Amino acid sequence: MGRWMSSASELQKPDYASPAYSWYVVIVLTIIYVFSYIDRQILSLMVSDLKTGLNLQYDWQVGFLMGPAFAIFYTLFGIPFGRLADRVNRKGLIAIGLTIWSLTTAACGFAKTFMTMALLRVGVGTGEAALSPSAYSIIADYFPPKRVARAIAFYGMGIYLGGGLAYLIGGRVVAMVRQTEPWVLPGIGTIEPWQIVFLIVGLPGLLLLPVLWLTVREPVRKGLLKTGKKSGAAVPLREALAYLKTQWRTIATHNIGFALLAFSSYGTSAWLPEVFKRVHGWGAADFGLVYGAIVIVCGSAGVLSGGFFADWLSQRGYADAKIRVGFIAAWIWFPTGIAFPLLASDWLAMLLVVPTVFFAAMPFGVAPAAIAELMPNNLRGQTSAIYLFVINMIGLAIGPLVLALMTDYVFDLARFGEAGIRYSLLTTTAIAHLGATILLWRCMRLFRQSLAARAEILFCIM
Repeated sequence: MGRWMSSASELQKPDYASPAYSWYVVIVLTIIYVFSYIDRQILSLMVSDLKTGLNLQYDWQVGFLMGPAFAIFYTLFGIPFGRLADRVNRKGLIAIGLTIWSLTTAACGFAKTFMTMALLRVGVGTGEAALSPSAYSIIADYFPPKRVARAIAFYGMGIYLGGGLAYLIGGRVVAMVRQTEPWVLPGIGTIEPWQIVFLIVGLPGLLLLPVLWLTVREPVRKGLLKTGKKSGAAVPLREALAYLKTQWRTIATHNIGFALLAFSSYGTSAWLPEVFKRVHGWGAADFGLVYGAIVIVCGSAGVLSGGFFADWLSQRGYADAKIRVGFIAAWIWFPTGIAFPLLASDWLAMLLVVPTVFFAAMPFGVAPAAIAELMPNNLRGQTSAIYLFVINMIGLAIGPLVLALMTDYVFDLARFGEAGIRYSLLTTTAIAHLGATILLWRCMRLFRQSLAARAEILFCIM
């Protein structure tokens, strides 16, 4: 018989590093996250380059490179990396992942065919899968529970800093590189200007390896679950799944609810450059300059505000604070999120993008913070990996692809012209947000019940 117990006394008076060093660790992890998002997001500014350079005919083929080619393996490898994060040195896992995704991003610059590019995107996804489960677990060990939401929200800013820089700097880089001559490399052949972009964005990530390895300390694990062997022992997969089964309703409504918001966000970020290009005539450089600045400022402010708002609600007695923030953000997105794709004025549409990005960003710090609050330490990595599996399979793998399929086959060029892409964006994002509000409303009550039972959980396996 294996016995599991998590008691309140185990979680009292842990030793934490100094606040200054704890925030330093968060900053380093956030910078690494920024680089990962630049590497994955740059494709959205290169749709025409990819279609020409790889001889592609349809939007869905580029959507496949943006979404499934990257995200399926990102999500699949996230679970084994999450289990490793609960057992081994998390800093080492991040270093391995950083090396893999930086090198494979750079290698995309040598791709000549759709299949080669797809396989390299698989490598990027596999490498990036090592980052967030370990990062969430590390951050949760550096901060007390009532401060962890803002710390993870700060880490979540990497999504918007990285995505924004991909647009802001990437748009300029793409525009400038298009004007350069091809490179001829011995033993490799001709590298076209658009391929050079991948070398520029991929290789600098390797410079972060010594910073991570030499300055970030692996923290002592806190809040460990007792197994039948000893406190803090690695939890066998069978027992981990049995434990998670006791919380499946909370986990399912949490994961799918936030995943639908990710579906909306990833689909928008992947295809919004094309919306403004096809509907309003904006070039990559101009769009990247404006939208990149919006994503950096408003996206970062949104995710950070969501973390502080959740901590504020928590300190005032809302046990479901982190889920509540996601529910509120999903609702208040609607007025501007529905309006901006329909506007004829390009600058008015971009003005409404500002609050839309802010509200869309609010949930993405509190969602993983809720997992960290709910789960014992030696289940955090794999539970975070399950969360990332769901959110990225629904959001990252399917979101950009569904929007592209809607444009190709529902709001197609023959019937709707170039403007059809705006209706694809509106339809997919509105449906996703509606579903998210329903699930997160249900999750608030379930999350309160799970937290109330957290300190008393006793589960026996025959």
